[in-house]
Amino acid sequence: MKLFTPSSSSSSSSYIKLLLQSIVILLLVFTRANSESQSQLHDQEHAILLRIKQYLENSSYLSHWTSSNISHCSWPEITCSNDDSVTGLTLSNNSIFQTIPSFICDLKNLTHVDFYNNLIPGEFPTHLLNCSKLEYLDLSMNNFVGSIPRDIGNLSNLQFLNLGYTNFSGDIPSSIGSLKQLTNLQLQNCLFNGSIPSEIGNLSNLEFLDLSSNSLFPPSRLHDNWMRLSKLKFFFMFDCNLVGEIPETIGNMVALERLDLSQNDLSGEIPGGLFMLKNLNIIFLSRNKLSGEIPDVVEALNLTIIDLPQNSLSGKIPDGFGKLQNLTGLALSLNNLHGEIPQSIGLLPSLIDFKVFSNNLSGTLPPDFGRHSMLKTFLISNNSFTGKLPENLCYNGHLENLTTYENHLSGELPQSLGNCSSLTDLKIYSNQFSGSIPSGLWTFNLSTFMVSHNNFTGELPERLSSTISRLEIDYNQFYGRIPTGVSSWTNVVVFQASKNNLNESIPRELTALPMLTTLLLDQNQLTGSLPSDIISWKSLRNLNLRQNQLSGHIPDSIGHLPNLNQLDLSENQFSGQIPSLPSRLTNLNLSSNYLTGRVPSTFENSAFETSFLNNSDLCSDTPALNLTSCNHSPQSESNDSSWSVALIISLVVVACFLALLALFLSIRFYRKRKSGLDRSWKLISFQRLSFTESNIVSSLTENNIIGSGGYGAVYRAAVDGLGYVAVKKIWDSKKIDKKLESSFHTEVKILSSIRHKNIVKLMCCISKEDSMLLVYEYVENHSLDRWLHRKNKSSSAVSGSLHHVALDWPKRLHIAIGTAQGLSYMHHDCSPPIVHRDVKTSNILLDDQFNAKVADFGLARILMKPGELATMSAVIGSFGYMAPEYIQTTRVSEKIDVFSFGVILLELTTGKEANYGDEHSSLAEWAWRHHQLGSNIEELLDKEVMESSYSGEMCKVFKLGLMCTATLPSTRPSMKEVLQVLLSCEESFSKGESNIGHCDDVVPFLKNSRREHKLDIDIDS
Repeated sequence: MKLFTPSSSSSSSSYIKLLLQSIVILLLVFTRANSESQSQLHDQEHAILLRIKQYLENSSYLSHWTSSNISHCSWPEITCSNDDSVTGLTLSNNSIFQTIPSFICDLKNLTHVDFYNNLIPGEFPTHLLNCSKLEYLDLSMNNFVGSIPRDIGNLSNLQFLNLGYTNFSGDIPSSIGSLKQLTNLQLQNCLFNGSIPSEIGNLSNLEFLDLSSNSLFPPSRLHDNWMRLSKLKFFFMFDCNLVGEIPETIGNMVALERLDLSQNDLSGEIPGGLFMLKNLNIIFLSRNKLSGEIPDVVEALNLTIIDLPQNSLSGKIPDGFGKLQNLTGLALSLNNLHGEIPQSIGLLPSLIDFKVFSNNLSGTLPPDFGRHSMLKTFLISNNSFTGKLPENLCYNGHLENLTTYENHLSGELPQSLGNCSSLTDLKIYSNQFSGSIPSGLWTFNLSTFMVSHNNFTGELPERLSSTISRLEIDYNQFYGRIPTGVSSWTNVVVFQASKNNLNESIPRELTALPMLTTLLLDQNQLTGSLPSDIISWKSLRNLNLRQNQLSGHIPDSIGHLPNLNQLDLSENQFSGQIPSLPSRLTNLNLSSNYLTGRVPSTFENSAFETSFLNNSDLCSDTPALNLTSCNHSPQSESNDSSWSVALIISLVVVACFLALLALFLSIRFYRKRKSGLDRSWKLISFQRLSFTESNIVSSLTENNIIGSGGYGAVYRAAVDGLGYVAVKKIWDSKKIDKKLESSFHTEVKILSSIRHKNIVKLMCCISKEDSMLLVYEYVENHSLDRWLHRKNKSSSAVSGSLHHVALDWPKRLHIAIGTAQGLSYMHHDCSPPIVHRDVKTSNILLDDQFNAKVADFGLARILMKPGELATMSAVIGSFGYMAPEYIQTTRVSEKIDVFSFGVILLELTTGKEANYGDEHSSLAEWAWRHHQLGSNIEELLDKEVMESSYSGEMCKVFKLGLMCTATLPSTRPSMKEVLQVLLSCEESFSKGESNIGHCDDVVPFLKNSRREHKLDIDIDS
C-alpha cells in the first residue's frame, strides 16, 4: 500500500484552494452579469412605463412617473417582483380615453393588468394576448365595442377575467372554456347577443361566475355541463333571457354560496336539490315563471336570504323554513301561495325582512313575530289574513315598515306600537281595525301614515310627527274638530280625512301648511266659512270639501292658487257669486249650493256641464250647462213697444233677402269652381267616404289652418256625417316627379291599411300635379304639445277656443302608454316594420278622452332592413328629438323612434320642452347630465303634477326616458320592452302600489351605455 507523502498532501491542498478560488470568481462574474442584466431590465421597464405615460395624454394622475432615480417599483400603480421586475399595472378610475398602448406587453413579466372604470374606446386590445404570463385582467367599466377575440384561450395562466360593464357584443367565445386556471369570470352588463358557450362548464377551478344583465342573449337554457362546477361559490345570471327549467343537477354544485337567476323566463318547479346545498346562503329567483310548490325539505341551513317574488308559485310556505336560524330575509310576494304562515317562522332569531304581499295567504299571524329578532320590514298586504296584529312586532325597536293593507285584520292596534320610534311607514288601510290610534304613533318618526277604510275612532292630535308627509285617515270614525295645532304639520303633503265625523270650522291654521298638495275633507260635518288665507296653499292641486255644511262666500283668493287643478265644493251652503277660478282646473264641482250670478266664461263649455247643477240663481248662456239664460228676465217678457217690434221685423226681412242673394251667387260660383276642381284633383279612397275631393279642396282656406310643419299646412275641413276631418297639404307649388309620386302612392296605400286605436286613421289621398293632400280622421283635443307646453304657445284662430287645463300624472302616463302602443305596433306588428322618424309631442294627438293617437306617419319610410341607409338625402326630424346616429349618418332603424319617444317621456315627467337648455344642448342631454352628477330625480320632476303618490312612477318613467335616449342604439330597449315597463307602472299605480316618495329604493333593470351609469327601475311594487 502506497502512503501519502507531505509533498503530495501539499499539492492536494493547493488544488482544492485553486478550485475554490475559481468557483468564487465564477460566482462573482455571474452575479455581476445578473446584476447588470437586472439593471438593464429595470431601465428598460422604466422607459416603457414613461412611454405609457406619454401615450396617455393629459395624464396628470401620473405626474409622479418621472425619470428620476426613484425606482418605479415605489409608484402606487406598479407592482414588482422580488427582483424588481414589473409584474402589475393598475390604472383604474383615471378617466383614460385612449386605447391601451400596443407596447404594453413589452413588460415581459406582467401578470396583473387593471384598467377598471375608465373611458377606453375601441375593440378588445388583442395585443394583450401577447402577455403570456397574465394571470389577472380587468377591463370592466369601459367603452369597448365589438366581440371578445376567439383566441383569448391563449392566456393559459389567466385566473381572473373581468370584461363587465362594457359594450362587447356577439358571442362569448367557446375558447374561454380552455382557461383551466380561471377562478373568477365576470362578463356582466354587456351587449352580448350570441350564444352562451357550454364550455364554461369545463372551468373546473371556477369559483365566481357573473353573466348578469345581458338581456340580448337569445333564449337560452342553463347548460347541464355547468352543473359540474363543483368549486363554484357565486353564480349570477339575472336578466339573461334564460328559459326552461332549472336542472335538478344544480344540487351537484356543492360549493355554491350565492345564486341569482332572477328576472328571466325560467319555468317549471324549483328543484329540491337546491335547498339541499349545505353552503348555500343566498337565493334570488324573483321575476321568473316558476310554478309548483316550494320544496319542503330544507337542509341548506346556512341560508340567510330567500328571494322568490313575482313567480307563479303555489302551495304553502314550507315548514322547513322555520329551521333556518340564520335567515334574515324571506321574500315570497306576488305569487299564488295559500294557507297560513308557519308558526315557526315567527320564532326565527335572525329575521329582519318579511315580505309575502300579494298572495292568497290566510289565517292568523304567528303571535311571536318580532319578539325574537330585529324585525325591520313586515309586508303582508293583499292577502286574506284575519285576527289581530302580533303584539311584539316592534319588541326590539327596529321596525321601520309595517304594511298590512287589503286584508281582514281586526281589533285594536297593539299599544306597543305607540312606543315604536323606529317606525317610518305605516300602511294598514282597508282592514277592519277599530279603537283608537296609540298616542305615540302620531308623534314619532313616521313619514307615511295610511289608515284609511277602517273603524278607528278618536280625536286628531294637536301634535304630529314633524316627518309625516302623507296622512290618510279617510273612511273611519274620527270625530271632533281639526286641531289648531295643525299648523305644526309643516311637512304634510297629502291630508285625506274624507268620510269621518269631523265638525266645527276649518281652522285658519290649516292654511299654514306650505307643502300641501292634496286636501280631502269631504263627507264630514264641517261648518263655517272657508278661510281666505288659503292663498298660502301655493302647492295645492286637489281640494275636496264636498258634502259638509260650509257656508259664506267662496273666497276670491281661491283664484290665486297657481297649481290647483281639482276643486269640489259641492253639496254645501256656499252663496254669492263665483269668484275668478284658476283656468287650469281639470275637475270642478260647485253643484248643490246657493250660488248666484253668471258662470265665469272660462267654464262655459260642455266639459263642465255637471259642475254647476242645483244652483237655482246661477245663469249661463251656454245650453250645455243646463242653467237659466243670463239674458232671460221677467222684464224682458213685459210689453215691448210696437216700434221696436216693427224694426225687428223689417231687419229680419232685409237680412233674409240678402242671405238668399248671397246663397244664389255662392251656388253659381261653387258649381263653376267644382267643375274645375273635379277636373284637376284625383281622389284615391281607402274606405267608404261621405265626401268628395271638392268638399276637401274648398276647405283649404287660411281660416281653417290648424297647424303647420315641415311637410306642409294642416287644415280642418267640415264634412257631412263625420263633423270634421284633418287635411295635410304637401308639396305645394312644386312639380312632382312621376316616380316619386308613384312611390308615395304605394307607401300611402300601405299606411292606409293600418288600423290601430293609437294611430291616426288615414282616410284617403287627393292629388294633382303640384300638390298632395292626405285626409285623416280629426282628433278634437289637438296635440300633446299644446297641452303640455301651453304656456309657451300662441294659439291660432281655430285653437283659440281650446280650453286648456293641466295634464295630471295619470293622464300623462295614459298618453305615454297609448303612444308606446302605437309605435310598438308599427315596429313589431307591421311587415316590414315602419319607422316614423319624426316622433314628437306635436305629432301625438289627443281625443276627447285623452287617448293618444300618433300622427304624421304619412311620410314615414318603409323600413326594409334595420340599419339600411335612408334613401332621402335630407334628415327628417326635429331638434331635441333626433337620435345622434341619425343626425350623423342618416341611418334609419326603429331605435331612432325609441330615442324620440324617450325625449317625450322626459317631457312628460319634467314638463320641460325637448329643446330645453342652451343652443347647443337638449332636454335629453340636460337629463343625462343631472343623472351623471347624481342629482335627486325628484327635484327634476314637474312640480305642477308631482304628488308623493305619483313620485315613484314618475321616477321610473324618467329613468326609462334616460334608457331610451342612450347614445348607443344597441343599448336602447325596443318599443315592446318600453311598453311593458309603462304598463307595469300603470298596473302598480292602479293597485295603489306606487312607490310613495321613493326614487332610489329600486331593483336593477337598465343596462349601461356609453354615457350612462347604472340605472334602476322598480316595477314590482
